[in-house]
Amino acid sequence: MKVLITGAAGFIGSFLVEEALNQGFDTYAGVRASSSKQYLKDEKIKFIDLKYSDKKLLTEQLTELKNTVGKFDYIIHGMGVTKCKNKDDFDKINCGYTKNFVDALIESGSVPDKFVYISSLSAWGPGDAKTGHPIMLSDEPKPDTLYGASKLKAEQYIASLPGFPYIFLRPTGVYGPREKDYFVFNKTVASGIVPTMGFQTQYLTFIYVRDLAKLAFLACRSNIVQKAYFVTDGKEYTDKEYAAIVKKHLGRKHTLNLRTPLFLVKFISYFGDTVFGWFGQTPTLNKDKYKILRVMNWRCENKPTENDFNFKASYDLDKGTKEAIKWYKQEKWI
Repeated sequence: MKVLITGAAGFIGSFLVEEALNQGFDTYAGVRASSSKQYLKDEKIKFIDLKYSDKKLLTEQLTELKNTVGKFDYIIHGMGVTKCKNKDDFDKINCGYTKNFVDALIESGSVPDKFVYISSLSAWGPGDAKTGHPIMLSDEPKPDTLYGASKLKAEQYIASLPGFPYIFLRPTGVYGPREKDYFVFNKTVASGIVPTMGFQTQYLTFIYVRDLAKLAFLACRSNIVQKAYFVTDGKEYTDKEYAAIVKKHLGRKHTLNLRTPLFLVKFISYFGDTVFGWFGQTPTLNKDKYKILRVMNWRCENKPTENDFNFKASYDLDKGTKEAIKWYKQEKWI
């Protein structure tokens, strides 16, 4: 069976490719010619540089692929951006390019049996900080970041297409080897400082990248279509619990706990966005990232995911962090 994984050079995408190969799929990786293939070394991978910005050319590419190798059984669409130099690129890439892609699939007669879209919990927005009530699938979406809003727009377009065989996976914080945002926190703790945002307890949820990849293929093989799911490891953690787990696996017994007021974090993120923008760059801590970091409640409904796909995460935060930090040390990131 053939699977196409878009965004294959990215953090999540590279693990999706790895899982596809492990499961014996004929694996096609959507990768730009300019992208690094550092984690895509297997000679069985077939690479495709899909031209998302040009729907006509994209349709021609997909038509040629259909005529030469046949339709893909499954497509896992992970292509997108999490930070941008130009803020309009969130909509342009995450929504506009996705729209071009699904339109080209339809026009070329290449719609797969299942189209799994890797969306984000950010598309639904944060949970209520006062009540601590989990984000529910039945809630009205209220994304408060440009990234989340762009993911929601892509979902809404796909869902508007009659009969299109989609499943939306909305993972919470995805972490693991090769990941670079949570890595910054790990590296800071390794230096002896535990940074904390604000003065309230923060409730967090996570999913280890290998578990997300496993779930994506359970979704592909299922008979479920036109449904959406939040994705976590089934547990909830406080910011203090997260920091303690990181400290344990880094072997840091003594650290300086640096609790930073949110207004100061906001100032740093906005200032950094402006200064880095002068040089055409985007800092790790930027305006959109600040809006995610300030959220006090990332609890979310996960039982439908567990029940519909018989899914149980193999990694909790302790096990996953241990494996991730081991990799960071092996690769001399820390």
